[in-house]
Amino acid sequence: MKSKFLPTCIFVVEDDPMYQRLVKYVMELNPDHQVHIFATGQECLQNLHLNPSIVSLDYSLPDMTGEEVLKKIKDYNKDISVLILSSQQDVSTAVKLLREGAADYITKDSETNDRLLHAINRVKQQNLLKAEVNTLREELEINYKVDKSIIGDSKPMQQVFSLLEKAIKTNITISITGETGTGKEVIAKSIHYNSSRKKEPFVAVNMSAIPKDLLESELFGHEKGAFTGANTRKRGMFEMANKGTLFLDEIGEMDINLQAKVLRALQEREIHRVGAEKPIAFDARVIVATHRNLQDEVSEGNFREDLFYRLLGLPIALPPLRDRGNDIILLANFFLKSFIKNNGLSNLKISKEAKNKLLNYAFPGNVRELKAIIDLAAVLTNENEITESDIRFNSPKKGAHFLADEMTMEEFKKMIVTHFLEKYDNDIDKVAKKLDIGKSTIYRMLKEEKEMSMN
Repeated sequence: MKSKFLPTCIFVVEDDPMYQRLVKYVMELNPDHQVHIFATGQECLQNLHLNPSIVSLDYSLPDMTGEEVLKKIKDYNKDISVLILSSQQDVSTAVKLLREGAADYITKDSETNDRLLHAINRVKQQNLLKAEVNTLREELEINYKVDKSIIGDSKPMQQVFSLLEKAIKTNITISITGETGTGKEVIAKSIHYNSSRKKEPFVAVNMSAIPKDLLESELFGHEKGAFTGANTRKRGMFEMANKGTLFLDEIGEMDINLQAKVLRALQEREIHRVGAEKPIAFDARVIVATHRNLQDEVSEGNFREDLFYRLLGLPIALPPLRDRGNDIILLANFFLKSFIKNNGLSNLKISKEAKNKLLNYAFPGNVRELKAIIDLAAVLTNENEITESDIRFNSPKKGAHFLADEMTMEEFKKMIVTHFLEKYDNDIDKVAKKLDIGKSTIYRMLKEEKEMSMN
């Protein structure tokens, strides 16, 4: 049966007729292999336009050394995998060739067949993984093109687009601010996948999602035995992002004791794994994001001033969805189209009444909330369009925008105080100072709530 895969082009460069037949036989055990035999290094190099995936190369050729042929092959295309076959078991030569890019060094003996087949299968698997990674990277580059990933025509978003153009063209540190759900990570990825570093890693770290006592190890890595449970060496996020982009999300949540180490890493462009003696240099672009006002955090002693200025770089402030006008409808249509495509649904549209309902809502959850609302509406509708009744708002009271609900002034006041008490861990002194009200007002409110709960 004919294979559905494209054949793998393999060159065999060997001047010994016996080994030519042996290697060709081993290669052609797989019908998907297309094998070409060459007796000299020069013949091999003259036919590289056939684009081999693998070259089986004898180290001792009549016209050139295997090392010379390897170098010229790698100069032509570094992705060609070269397997060196040699009758000499010379460890120093093998190490040298592997350092220069050979995929394997195989000694000619009774076990050559098995080792050669194993090496070919391993190289093919590696090439397949590389192809998949390249495909995924290309898809990411397409998905995060600015005109595809960021939707909006409003004036606030035009200002964001203007800053994005500047961010993409340079390696300056970027600080992204905005309410939760405004799309800070989308902006960070769009900068990375449109920049000169787009072929390198994008490493994202949510500072609020990692326990405080583990964060240093996550960022900088650790050596084996550095602490209880460190059974192996671990690379940190800074190291993993080398040559690419490190995205530190919710940077305002970082423990102040760790901030000094992050500042030093950014200043020196090197990190220390936990338990290591020698530093490791890194070259990564840094993008940070937060929903907090870092200047306020600096004033309150929660964030280092020197780190604040180190991270400020090019500030990009994302507007809340409620301030973006008709962008709400543009985004709603975009999310609806994506949901229909991903779920194989029939075409749907959004009715005029449904659009008006969306435009008159405050969206405390911003773009993330809008997507959830549209996805749900597409499932709920029984018609060929989303109606007003299909649009359902389920925002929790906590953190909701003040204009989203109709309440008395006293109810608004209680909601504000409750919100800040939760934010500052019931520190009444801090809340009173923050809201510029007397502590007695807070105590009175708490007493009233307690009495109401007992009745």
